Amino acid sequence: MDNYSHADIDCSVVVPLYNEADVVNELYSRLTKTMSQTGLCYEIVFIDDGSTDKTLQLLKGIVDKDDKVVVVELRRNFGQTPALAAGFDVARGRIIISMDGDLQHSPEEIPNFLEKINAGYDVVSGWRKRRVDNLIRRKIPSRVANWLASKISGVDIHDFGTTFKAYRREVIEELNLYSEMHRFIPALLSRSGAKIIEIPVKNIVRPKGSSSYGISRTFRVVFDLITLRFLLGYVTRPLHFFGRVALYCIVAALLFSAYILYDKFVYNVPIFVAHAPLAGAAAVLLLTGLIFIATGLIGEMISRVYFESTNKKIYSVRKIHRKENPTAH
Repeated sequence: MDNYSHADIDCSVVVPLYNEADVVNELYSRLTKTMSQTGLCYEIVFIDDGSTDKTLQLLKGIVDKDDKVVVVELRRNFGQTPALAAGFDVARGRIIISMDGDLQHSPEEIPNFLEKINAGYDVVSGWRKRRVDNLIRRKIPSRVANWLASKISGVDIHDFGTTFKAYRREVIEELNLYSEMHRFIPALLSRSGAKIIEIPVKNIVRPKGSSSYGISRTFRVVFDLITLRFLLGYVTRPLHFFGRVALYCIVAALLFSAYILYDKFVYNVPIFVAHAPLAGAAAVLLLTGLIFIATGLIGEMISRVYFESTNKKIYSVRKIHRKENPTAH
């Protein structure tokens, strides 16, 4: 987190933006109106993720007139997870709300999230109960991915993919995000015993522009699910993950070898005449098992280094824009 005091900030709204010049002013206006009505001391943290349109220019104009707005200018387009990580690091509120910047998330629903946080929950996750997306490209892949994520993580929520979430500061500030893991933040936080609830939110048709998400994103989600399973169950003990596969390979190799040797010594069957393919398979399985063990041991050492080393950010900030005190990085 940054060096600014956050004792007096009740809520930070973190919004990543990439080429959203068409909606920036409306988004700001609606956020300001909603947050003012809550009566909380708040800030809005906009992250410009390397936009190539007038998004950053418009954000600078907003900063110049509103000291409740902070703009984090990234050096290039890093993607949604790094942009959110940058926003979380800069945010100073005791409650942090994240949402998309394309107006598919309604700022007017923020009080519903705050209500659940004040009721004692650590994480409040939005649930797009009625999706307006394309059935083939978005709805079906999303349902499959969410079902798998729920089974893998053990967290009973329906919509991992939405960015619209609220967090207590103390649970989110200890989380390090990598790859595209922002969609699985509730699952990652469940490891530390965070109290999680899901609330329905409106899924609004994007008012302007078009989504960059397509069917190819589904394949990336599959790999992220594999990563999620590893992080939830084996990140501190990778040898257990690789060792299980190694055990299966070695046991299969031993069974094949026992069968071959039984035939050799009991029935005097020539090994390389009758069982050449089976002997080859046994050798490959044994070697594969040993490789998995070696990989697990290397993973154990890397894991130790990872947890003992300093945190390296997955983004690079060019400048943090504030009304009174711009801070260069």
